[in-house]
Amino acid sequence: MQDTTHPLEHPTKEVAFPKRIKTFVMRAGRTTSGQTRALEVLGPQFVLPYEADKLFDWGMLYTPERSHLPVIFEIGFGMGDASAQIARQQPMSNYLGCEVHEPGVGALLKKIEEFNLSNIRIISHDAVEVLEKMIPDSSLTGIHIFFPDPWHKARHHKRRLIQAPLVALLVSKLKTNGYVHCATDWEPYSKQILATLNANPHLVNQSDQDSGFSPRPDYRPVTKFERRGLKLGHGVWDLIFKKINESTLITGAL
Repeated sequence: MQDTTHPLEHPTKEVAFPKRIKTFVMRAGRTTSGQTRALEVLGPQFVLPYEADKLFDWGMLYTPERSHLPVIFEIGFGMGDASAQIARQQPMSNYLGCEVHEPGVGALLKKIEEFNLSNIRIISHDAVEVLEKMIPDSSLTGIHIFFPDPWHKARHHKRRLIQAPLVALLVSKLKTNGYVHCATDWEPYSKQILATLNANPHLVNQSDQDSGFSPRPDYRPVTKFERRGLKLGHGVWDLIFKKINESTLITGAL
């Protein structure tokens, strides 16, 4: 699960990234024999190395017949259940998942094999460094961030992933009309995410609800953990924002 240590005193305040960015917390967890086999056998084909300042060539990353398809980047896919389901249901999009948790990478590789998926690639590295060093500007059609660590305690809020500097970085990597889709099951965090996304002048909320939150789109599956929480009465909040055209910004300013 990705997370951040960027300082933030207010959800809309722009602050510079520190020199060393840590957008994840290493979690303990045992890699099963099946996950280990998947890492060894499938890893060379589907897990990409981190190479600083070597931008991805989407036409080379996926098979030639898929080179023209949109690319969706996911930050922190956990055990990969939602990632695999989305890729399976949306075969006309390419997916790049970022996750540092080895058992999660192994688990997603197993699902890639099980479902015979050709539209997923994985990179196991800090998401911000991947965005900064390897993702070409204005090249992504979508970015998914599902259930990032909410860091419940007030003194830990500065570690939350969704903060103004990261949002600015995400926007720079999106194509015009590209989208950011976040989901959280922690209401206070959902409000911070909403305020932070609203504060970016290049993003427009796609919700038509007074709350500013969107209904869960069909493409995002309900995970077993989410289903368990819903049965206990816990809420889930989806937020979907689109990057608007630069000319729209200029026109709106006149």
